[in-house]
Amino acid sequence: MILAGVLTPLEDLLTWALTNLHDTVGLPWAWSIVALVVIVRMLLVPLTVRQIHSMQNLQAHAPEMKALQTKYKHDRQKMNQELMAFYKENQINPAASCLPIVAQIPVFIGLFFVLRGFENEIFPAYRAMGEGTGDLEWLNLVHIIDNTKVGWGPLLVVMYAISQLTSSYLMSATMQPAQRALMLILPIAFIPFVLNFPAGLMLYWLTTNLWTTGQGLITRKLTPKKEPPPKKSSRTPPKSEVAARVEKPAQAKATQTAPPRVKKVKRKKGGARR
Repeated sequence: MILAGVLTPLEDLLTWALTNLHDTVGLPWAWSIVALVVIVRMLLVPLTVRQIHSMQNLQAHAPEMKALQTKYKHDRQKMNQELMAFYKENQINPAASCLPIVAQIPVFIGLFFVLRGFENEIFPAYRAMGEGTGDLEWLNLVHIIDNTKVGWGPLLVVMYAISQLTSSYLMSATMQPAQRALMLILPIAFIPFVLNFPAGLMLYWLTTNLWTTGQGLITRKLTPKKEPPPKKSSRTPPKSEVAARVEKPAQAKATQTAPPRVKKVKRKKGGARR
């Protein structure tokens, strides 16, 4: 597959990370996946900080954006143009809130291919050293290479759905109602597909959702909220008009207090004729 070929370097890196976490650190395979999540999310901290700032910025300007949407609700093209101009003027990047998720998609796909070929490509060498299928278990519930629908896998799916809904709820706090509803519906819509994913892959996504949920709760308490911009009233005159009003009385006062100018009459030489 073309996708598999493109992601081969990433698959090799993920394989190296998992095997070193298992061999060097001594973690079981399932907990190596959990540790992999921690490493990936720590590397994504700069993007996470940008995500937090972007969400705060959106929340601070939400009333103004809502006013624009209400004003141009009958002209979607004009509304989009005004919103884009508003984003540019206020240095808002709505896409920044999705950066950590987008950055994890290649890792998620690469781990899928790693786990799909794990039993035939990676595990035989460890089987020769005496490891068995029991070393692939997570909490005696699932094997990381089995489909999620096998055994206690559906329990993992339920945990995934709850964690995904919670993390989506925290991430979509500043989104529009329609977008937020879509973010909350998608995790449920994905369930029929994730049942055929390796359980290790679901363990990865469950762990990253728990990380996102904890991160959202912590940042809400510790990160100071940006103050919303001052509201503009229709009765408030523009700054130029206010400056003109202040300048005119000052000029008038200066004119009144200044002493009158006396015109000098030049007298002719020789005096007056008799």
